[in-house]
Amino acid sequence: MQDLLSNLPEFLQKDFLGMAKTLLLAIATLVIGFMIIGWVVKLVRNMLAKNNVDKDLQPFLTSIVSVGLKVALILTVAGMFGVETTSFVAVLGALAFAVGMALQGSLGHFASGVMILLFKPYRTGDLVDIQGHVGTVEEIQIFNTILLTPDNKKIILPNGTVTSGPITNISGQGEIKVVMSYGIGYADDIDKARNVIQQVADSCPQVIHDKPVDIFVEALGDSSVNFAVRPWCKSEHYWDVFFYMHENIKKAFDKEGIGIPYPTMDLNVVRQN
Repeated sequence: MQDLLSNLPEFLQKDFLGMAKTLLLAIATLVIGFMIIGWVVKLVRNMLAKNNVDKDLQPFLTSIVSVGLKVALILTVAGMFGVETTSFVAVLGALAFAVGMALQGSLGHFASGVMILLFKPYRTGDLVDIQGHVGTVEEIQIFNTILLTPDNKKIILPNGTVTSGPITNISGQGEIKVVMSYGIGYADDIDKARNVIQQVADSCPQVIHDKPVDIFVEALGDSSVNFAVRPWCKSEHYWDVFFYMHENIKKAFDKEGIGIPYPTMDLNVVRQN
C-alpha cells in the first residue's frame, strides 16, 4: 500500500502527460481536418461550377460532401480517445432511425426535393402550374419549392405535394402558345371577328409574328360563337400577351360593333285574375 502511494504522483504525471498529448493531437487533428475539409468543399464547388452542374444542385452536393467529411473527422477524433467508433456508429444509426420515423413526412419532402433536383421537371425562373398554383419558380429547396405569382405573392409548396400530382412547365420549351377564348354574338360576322382578332395579335409587340396565330371556332355556345385564339410568344412574355390580347380585343370589338354576349334570362310573368 505504501509503495502504491509513493508511486502515485509518478503514475498521475504519466497519465496526465499521456492525456495532454492525446488532447493536443486531437485538437491539431480537428484544426487541420477542418482546414482540409474547407479546401475539399471549395474544390468540389469549383469543379461543379466548371462542369456546368445545375446551380440548384450545387449547394446540395457540396453540403453533403461537407457534412460527410465532418462526421468522418469527428469519428476519427473520438477513436483517438479510445471511444469504440463501431458502437458510436450503431448508436448514431439507431438515433437517425428514430428521428427518421418521427419525421417521415419531412423525409418524403426531402426525397422529392432530390428527385426534382436530379430530374429537373422545372428550373429556377420557369413559369409553372403546380397543383393549381401558377407562378415563376423563385427557388428550389430540399424540402420546398417557392413560387412567385404575378401579383407578387410567395407560395411555398412542399416538394412531396409537388411530385404527387401533374406539373405543367409553361415556359419549359422556350416558346409557347397563349391559349385564350373569346365569344361573339350569333348575329355577328365570323370572318370579320377573325380579322379583328388577327389585327390585334399583329399589333402585340410580344407575339412572335413569323408563326401563325390559331383563330378557330371551337364551340357554338348557348348564347355565343366561341373562338379559340392561340398566338405564339416567348415563355417570359406569356402574361404580357395574355393581358394585352384581352384588353385590346375588347376595344377592337367595341370599335367594330362586334358584340360580346353575356348570360341573359327571359322572365315570363303570368297574371291571374
